[in-house]
Amino acid sequence: MKRSTFLILSIVGVYGVILHAAAWSVNNFLMTGPKAYLTYSSSVAAGAHSGMEECKFQFGWERWNCPESALQLSTHNRLRSATRETSFVHAISSAGVMYTLTRNCSMGDFESCGCDDSRNGRVGGRGWVWGGCSDNVDFGERISKLFVDALETGHDTRALINLHNNEAGRLAVKATMKRACKCHGVSGSCSIQTCWLQLAEFREIGNYLKIKYDQAHKLEMDKRRMRAGNSADSRGATAEAFHHVHTTELVFLEDSPDYCTRNASLGHHGTEGRECLQTGKNLSQWEKRSCRRLCTECGLRVEERRTEVVASCNCKFHWCCTVRCEQCRQLVAKHFCTRRDTSATAPNHIKRRNKGHKR
Repeated sequence: MKRSTFLILSIVGVYGVILHAAAWSVNNFLMTGPKAYLTYSSSVAAGAHSGMEECKFQFGWERWNCPESALQLSTHNRLRSATRETSFVHAISSAGVMYTLTRNCSMGDFESCGCDDSRNGRVGGRGWVWGGCSDNVDFGERISKLFVDALETGHDTRALINLHNNEAGRLAVKATMKRACKCHGVSGSCSIQTCWLQLAEFREIGNYLKIKYDQAHKLEMDKRRMRAGNSADSRGATAEAFHHVHTTELVFLEDSPDYCTRNASLGHHGTEGRECLQTGKNLSQWEKRSCRRLCTECGLRVEERRTEVVASCNCKFHWCCTVRCEQCRQLVAKHFCTRRDTSATAPNHIKRRNKGHKR
């Protein structure tokens, strides 16, 4: 076996572990793409993983909570879903890959890439000029597109939707970039500033795309024209559906299923057994309503369980230079969604509201 082939197969094995054999991995590209891009493959894998971790955070207290099967929904042969949730998966994963590639480029991890200094020296605005080390998002965008979009091999409407949402994720990285500046002048007068563009925290990109998810557009397709297959009518119907959608918006084709109930074939676990929040410091209104959303409105009841938690306490600083803590145990109340007692269940007792895209 040639050394290059062995290297490709080795990397495939490593990333299979990182992404839990999810369909949304870089394996397909590594087996067919240019060997030169193996340099970036670890960043691509890490970026896709960070995208899914952010997805889990954003949907942590919602009916659909970005399960492991979420990656498979986008490219799996039998489950080519095109729901609102799938649109977020594509966008956040694509953003994660671009973000990681861009960050690693600016840190000097790649020999072929560095800071974006294309605007350095130009006047950017009143009292400031471009300078410093701007994050090279153009590089991150170009390489991530080669990896991520290459995984979408279809040519139907669903494929176009996935590619559109991939692009929306990359544009989110650009839209959230921040301008950082450094003052210059005699005695700190800051008479002129040198400024550059840098990536926002990835959490901010996740928040940005979550808003896009809530505002996502459902494409209304002309079914009569779509039944024409790959004819000009079918392509025309698809083009018309995308005509009024901006590139930064997320799009979907199908309504979301009922995430209250378990559906093994679709990879939905339902909300039974999920934890929800009722009390706690600094909870948002959305989090405070999680028990109603996950339990009550799904025909389940809220069960309080007291669990013992071990945490550091009574920490003291000792000269020099250590901090010593005791281990304290305390009972903490947690709440979970459980089935109602059959005897207490009346026909009109369960009111499941699943309006719109309730997660």
